[in-house]
Amino acid sequence: MNELRNAACIVGVDESDEIGVLPGKSQLSLHLEAITNAVRDAGLKVGDVDGIFTAGQHSPALLGEALGVTPRYVDGTSVGGTSFIIMVEHAVAALHHGLCNVAVISHGESGRSQVGVTRARDTALTGQYEIPYGYGAAPTQFALITTRHMHEYGTALEQWAQVAVSTRQWAALHPKAMFKKPITVQDVLSARPVIYPFTLLNICLVTDGGGAVVLTRPDRARDCAKKPVWVRGTGEGTEHVSVTQMKKLTFSEATRISGERAFAMAGLSHRDVNHIMLYDAFTSGPPIMLESLGLAKPGEGVHFFQDGRSTPGGTLPINTNGGGLSYTHTGMYGIFPILEATRQLRGECGPRQVPNVKVSLVNGMGGMLSAAGTLLLSNET
Repeated sequence: MNELRNAACIVGVDESDEIGVLPGKSQLSLHLEAITNAVRDAGLKVGDVDGIFTAGQHSPALLGEALGVTPRYVDGTSVGGTSFIIMVEHAVAALHHGLCNVAVISHGESGRSQVGVTRARDTALTGQYEIPYGYGAAPTQFALITTRHMHEYGTALEQWAQVAVSTRQWAALHPKAMFKKPITVQDVLSARPVIYPFTLLNICLVTDGGGAVVLTRPDRARDCAKKPVWVRGTGEGTEHVSVTQMKKLTFSEATRISGERAFAMAGLSHRDVNHIMLYDAFTSGPPIMLESLGLAKPGEGVHFFQDGRSTPGGTLPINTNGGGLSYTHTGMYGIFPILEATRQLRGECGPRQVPNVKVSLVNGMGGMLSAAGTLLLSNET
């Protein structure tokens, strides 16, 4: 894995032209807008792209056809919302071995408006043995994980609420964030109940949008428009699909596996991290990820938010784009933390810019802590 350290750089990132509620745009349109914008951000042309990576309803082959390019390498790995984070590792390997020269990881999803979305009956194990009995929607599954954490470690509703409050403080500084109005712990606790222990403000947005990331090798990066962001370390892992098959409800084994490999590949320690982007479909997700990554002891991940370490001006800023809780969440959120980490490392974030940031950790989950991808990105080699 050390051979892949700094073998590729992120040279372009961007969203679709708009994110939010977009009933007039198809998922394919969101993909194409994001790719076009990210390629432009890199100072390249769409015709330079010869590697396409995506997950969701559209295949990489379809994106190639729509873009008018003939890719030499494609990847359609789909393990939930973290697929795009995992694909960074796949793109680095493909670039290192010369299987492509310019890789694009793309996401487009009409999560809110459902334009062109087709759904088939789930015939997997979850579809046969869980969903017919009322257990299957994401809030019901993450509620089980969260209440078990509360039982084992004494974490409280007020502590989960603080995650939403912290994230909203960052969203207020992001021009594209959907929700910017400040909220308090009491606002979260008194919001409309969804399923215990979650109220509406404990759960991510449902939006439409797209995002894309452009990667290339260091020799090509020198010709790009902006300073490259180096992929220092990567990792991926899967543990289960059904939450009922987790070894321990309060701990993500997939996150542990992916995190350990990313740090080993990068040659970095937890102390080297200045900035963190975590997948926050639910307020309990980020604290549990911090614990599974080894950045916090079991039951203590909430303290990063409760003690103000994660907020603007804090010692370890977390989810500085406003996260899935306040910025955007299309359903598969994993592309967006990469965009924010890259912009932070390039110093492009204006009022929410983290000072002197050198290393950003990106970690995402797929499904209910089922799969995980971890990245360590840096503006230095």
